[in-house]
Parts: sequence; structure tokens; C-alpha cells
Amino acid sequence: MSLYQPKIKKITSKEEKEICAKIMSSSDPWITLGISQKAILNNLNDTLNETYAVFIENIIVGTFVLQTKGAFTGYLKSIALKKEWRGKNLGEKMMNYIEDHLFSMSQNVFLCVSSFNNKAQIFYQKLGYEKVGTLTDYIAEGYDEILMRKTKGPILDK
Repeated sequence: MSLYQPKIKKITSKEEKEICAKIMSSSDPWITLGISQKAILNNLNDTLNETYAVFIENIIVGTFVLQTKGAFTGYLKSIALKKEWRGKNLGEKMMNYIEDHLFSMSQNVFLCVSSFNNKAQIFYQKLGYEKVGTLTDYIAEGYDEILMRKTKGPILDK
């Protein structure tokens, strides 16, 4: 159990987005997939996305991006924690926040996880996510993305 109580908030400032882009670009899957900090920052500025930062004592230690508009809503686009903050139960706390938020507007939460990221696949499976498909060579040639879903039921039940 983590002793840390993160504060999670939606961010809009250029400076906070740059910090979040740096956190993502300095870890996998972004390193392996060859995604630059500039490309990540462009994604954070996409109007279909909501960018959140995770703060511990006013320091950004993690981030995630949700897609809540457009054709594919209820989608966790990306999530990252600084290396030194991993293994402290913050990932579960982030996922609880994400699920509460997305399930308030959708019957499903979707995410993709890179085929080489076995630890993340196990983490999401423990949280109740199921594999629903594979997107071959989706982000970069030679790397697949596994589409996962956690559901409360069909979309027509809401």
C-alpha cells in the first residue's frame, strides 16, 4: 500500500504539458517505439485529448492522456510514471481515477498496450482488462499494440 496521496488534475499549461511529454519520452514504450518528445507534445495538444498530471507535493510524477471526444471515447491513450515513482501503488491509483472518470461517460474503458510490454499487460489483466484484438504494426513497424477493454456492459445499456 502506498503512503503517497497523489493529486490528479487536468492540465492545460504549456509548461506542465512539456513536463508530461518529457516523462513519457524518457520511458517505454515511447523509447522502443521511437516516439520523440515533440511528437508526444503534439499528442498532448490534440483537442480530442484530455491531459492529466499526477502530483506528489506539487511535483509532477506522472501523467496520462484520455480521449473523451470524437469517434473513439473512453480511451486511455497513454499513461506514464517517472521511473523513481514506479512500484509505489501510484499506477493503481491512477487507473482508479481514470476508470471512475471514463465509466461516468461510457460503459467501456479501452487502452492499448505494446506487445513487448509484458509487465503492463499483466498489470491491466489484474485490473480486469481483457484482450479484444491486436493492431499489427500500429505505431511502428515490427511492434503490435494489444487493444484491451474493461466493460460494464453493452453501450446501449447506459
